[in-house]
Amino acid sequence: MDTRKLIASFRFAWKGVSDVWRNEQNFRIHVVVASVMIFLGFVFDLSQVEWLFLIFVITGVLAFELMNTAIERSVDLITQEKHPLAMRAKDASAAAVLTFALSAVVVGGVIFIPKLLEWFF
Repeated sequence: MDTRKLIASFRFAWKGVSDVWRNEQNFRIHVVVASVMIFLGFVFDLSQVEWLFLIFVITGVLAFELMNTAIERSVDLITQEKHPLAMRAKDASAAAVLTFALSAVVVGGVIFIPKLLEWFF
């Protein structure tokens, strides 16, 4: 195993995350929402299983957003014209993020709504 290559791969990955953070508003929004959910997880003392589901959907949304950005940039690199297939590819990758984000909302609701109701009532 080449340690230098391994370290370089982590460096490239971090560079990608940093670039998306700087240039993609939706990624920053997802990170802020994730941070709030993690904070609420500590406030409501989530169970181990609840943490697992929460971490899974948070990392899933962020990973999908990163892939969506990669697909959009790749399509833009290939063609700058408004080609119907290019638009469909970009729309499909955005739909993948939306689909997973909606599942994250459902998971968050299942975890947090009963805790919020208990806390308020």
